[in-house]
Amino acid sequence: MADSLIIIPTYKEKENIERIIRKIFSLRKSFHILIIDDNSPDGTADIVKTLISEFSQRLFIEVRKGKQGLGTAYIYGFKWALQRNYEYIFEMDADFSHNPQDLLKLYDACALEGYDLAIGSRYINGVNVINWPMGRVLMSYYASAYVRLVTRMKVRDTTAGFKCYRRHVLEAINLDKIKFTGYAFQIEMKFITWKLGFKIKEISIIFTDRTHGESKMSKGIFKEAVLGVIKLRMRSLFSSYKKFEGSNI
Repeated sequence: MADSLIIIPTYKEKENIERIIRKIFSLRKSFHILIIDDNSPDGTADIVKTLISEFSQRLFIEVRKGKQGLGTAYIYGFKWALQRNYEYIFEMDADFSHNPQDLLKLYDACALEGYDLAIGSRYINGVNVINWPMGRVLMSYYASAYVRLVTRMKVRDTTAGFKCYRRHVLEAINLDKIKFTGYAFQIEMKFITWKLGFKIKEISIIFTDRTHGESKMSKGIFKEAVLGVIKLRMRSLFSSYKKFEGSNI
């Protein structure tokens, strides 16, 4: 059995899903993939189910009843992975904004270098974003700066969604108490990981905006992130975090 599972939430990704699956399975390392589809009306799940016969025991799908949010999809996937004893659990988008080749860098950071969370970072080495309008680049960059200011977290790309967790990180977090569902979910998971004292590494990647399908960004998601950071910081003032025994923080 492979030691690594890539969780890919999907909603209306028929243009991308087969290509991303085949690309991941062409890599030199053996990964398993779990697709969590929120009942896409465009047939995304049907494409995946067709591919399962070709990639038996490597490709899996869970179809939920409706659009329930990014955070709940990942929480579902994390629990699924922990029940099946995967050691390295990845988050990744379906739309090729994350280069599948960079999965190997994230894996090596955790498996070979001993980090507990590896983050594919757009901002650890300048600004590495392609095909975004300047307004969105600036919004994203300064949003991360805002998060660092409020939370004091030592992570440059606080909203990054391309990550690899060691299983003991997810076991240490009470997943049922994660509050947010949009991009604030990404911030919350990193913040708790950092507060628990796990070793985090940011790895420079080039983020390329999707060329097929439609973006899931909305004003509601952005608002949740802005307000959620303040709530996260306030909640942390009244919470205790038991440091991970292997921490050097």
